[in-house]
Amino acid sequence: MALSDSASAGGSTSAGYDLHHHGDREVGPGLVDLAVNVRLPRPPAWLRRELVSAVDSLAAYPSTVDAVDAVALRHGRPASEVLVTAGAAEAFTLLASALRPRHAVVVHPQFTEPEAALRAAGHAVSRVILPEADGFKLDPALVPSDADLVFVGNPTNPTSVLHSSAALLALARPGRLLVVDEAFLDAVPGESESLALGVPGVVVLRSLTKTWGLAGLRAGYVLAPSDVVERLRAVQVPWSVSTLAGVATVACCRPAALEEAEKLAIAAEADREYLVSGLASTGVPVLGDPRGPFVLVRVPDGASVRARLREAGFAVRRGDTFPGLGLDHLRLAVRDRATTDAFLSALGKIL
Repeated sequence: MALSDSASAGGSTSAGYDLHHHGDREVGPGLVDLAVNVRLPRPPAWLRRELVSAVDSLAAYPSTVDAVDAVALRHGRPASEVLVTAGAAEAFTLLASALRPRHAVVVHPQFTEPEAALRAAGHAVSRVILPEADGFKLDPALVPSDADLVFVGNPTNPTSVLHSSAALLALARPGRLLVVDEAFLDAVPGESESLALGVPGVVVLRSLTKTWGLAGLRAGYVLAPSDVVERLRAVQVPWSVSTLAGVATVACCRPAALEEAEKLAIAAEADREYLVSGLASTGVPVLGDPRGPFVLVRVPDGASVRARLREAGFAVRRGDTFPGLGLDHLRLAVRDRATTDAFLSALGKIL
């Protein structure tokens, strides 16, 4: 079993991994950003207009009532099963603060904030490491049967693997809360394999920052059984979700926005396949079966390659801060074809 017990709590670095290192630490002036998974360089014009129009209301304290109703309508859930948050990252902190798990498990490699939040709240954490040799596919049998809180990403950051809903549902059971981070699910055409419609004992987290270029605004939400939502709301800081984040949530849940998101997902899928093909021609195979707007690769002397790419003007995400990965792993964000061509040319010269 690919299971590691990492019982120490607290601190940003655990068992050799900097759990608070993220792609924004890689970027810098003059660098082409392939390290951050935000897909647009700025919010679309229609969304910027809505945000600007809401500025005059900033003197009033924010309310999430309209945003909750919009999310509930978008997913066909009761409003009591929705909690709007300041990005998905706040949801991890709320879960770690509100819950008292006996055995928390994080399925890796994945986004490290869930484990960081659990540790900061004083919880011991066990890691289940999905093997690279198996394409990082989820095997429910690897998760200990006594785990009462399990975190998994879908599609997973950084592997870009989309786990089947059947495999995820095999993890759900009485006495266990399964948390599925679907921050990148709206980048998958048709949002296939989503559990957002509602399953007992399952919490789904969504983010608006990736698709709509809103990382600086912090907008996301939780879909969960109403009793879980109440526990999370009880520990949420008052007014943590800004007025502008609430406006963005309402706007991004409208049918026209969902149609645009689907078109963006289809375009990103084509751009990803173009990147995958180009990497293969450069002699760099992509790991797993990527379905998100980023891919994971492994190259010899990855740390040196990353440094030389930086010298050539390209920022990529190091992989060694993700449990289960090492210095030779690099995560690459999917960009337009012109950017991909320039990157592949630089990578080919380095290799």
